[in-house]
Amino acid sequence: MRTQVTDVSDPQAVAALADRAAELGPVTRLVHAAGVSPVQASTQRVIDVDLLGTAYVLEEIGRVVSAGGSGIVVASMAGHMGPGFPGELEHALAYTPTAELGALPQLTPEAVGDSGAAYTLAKRANALRVQAAAVTWGARGARVNCLSPGIISTPLARDEMTGPMAAGYQAMISTSAAGRMGTPSEVGDLAAFLLDATGAFITGADILMDGGVIAAMKAGQLG
Repeated sequence: MRTQVTDVSDPQAVAALADRAAELGPVTRLVHAAGVSPVQASTQRVIDVDLLGTAYVLEEIGRVVSAGGSGIVVASMAGHMGPGFPGELEHALAYTPTAELGALPQLTPEAVGDSGAAYTLAKRANALRVQAAAVTWGARGARVNCLSPGIISTPLARDEMTGPMAAGYQAMISTSAAGRMGTPSEVGDLAAFLLDATGAFITGADILMDGGVIAAMKAGQLG
């Protein structure tokens, strides 16, 4: 196994990672799970890592991915929260050339708001960017999908559960149909399905895996 420490918010570092991966052999799988949560980072850092970093990874790995390859981006149910975003902004998030994405006026901290708003925007952008990337990846004979988990028992979630939104997270869990947090192994099983040949007809999709939290929100059971 080879490893390489990479800052996904640095496009040159991501390009170097992609080049190195291609030097080692066919690039057949991508699992992009790098990210920071609202209690861990500022608005700008969330935009840089979660939103722009994902765009860099999709573009650079998409440049070298092999035919038959597949990838997933791990986003969040946060991208499904709230009333949504204007169509013009969603189109820009999906299709603005990656090198120009960070210059969008809608992505300044002043326009975005606090780190929670940045996280919601970034995770929605992840799904949109994956859908757009499915076209360019498809031209190389490869697939890519987005996986949007809910509250999963991980260190990141435990940080959130002890932060200022702890009560809100507890309410999400207790109100959801599942009534519990998800497990990393459950996410891993779904990720394996999407990456494997059994999921070969799925690309450009955003799969919500949240135990029913968003369903409860849409039904008015959660604020």
